[in-house]
Amino acid sequence: QVQLVESGGGLVQAGGSLRLSCAASGRTFSTYAMGWFRQAPGKERDFVAATSRSRSGDYVYFADYADFVIGRFTASRDNAKNTAFLQMNSLKSEDTAVYYCAAVTLESSRSGYIPKSETEYDYWGQGTQVTVSS
Repeated sequence: QVQLVESGGGLVQAGGSLRLSCAASGRTFSTYAMGWFRQAPGKERDFVAATSRSRSGDYVYFADYADFVIGRFTASRDNAKNTAFLQMNSLKSEDTAVYYCAAVTLESSRSGYIPKSETEYDYWGQGTQVTVSS
């Protein structure tokens, strides 16, 4: 069983920045695709960003993003610390939501693939609130 613990949420003014962290348990973090999702009140949970293994090598990763965060958010990971990050810059009021990290083990045969549907992920964190004031 993989446990995910998010941190870093909070209240920030529009235009500001926050960095979310997601600490994962388990010994095979390097094989996880790590996703970020968000859910605003009354709305469905949406894909935000994810990192996954590249076809270029076992320890080379790439990221993909939802259109609404491209150029503002950056997903990254530190395998040595079993931690994923979401750097959020130029925050807007519409970014206000509960942010969740998620993980799924991907076999090496699926390198180069980014899961974007919440149903593809097996493990979820508890969520962290991000509130952007205008």
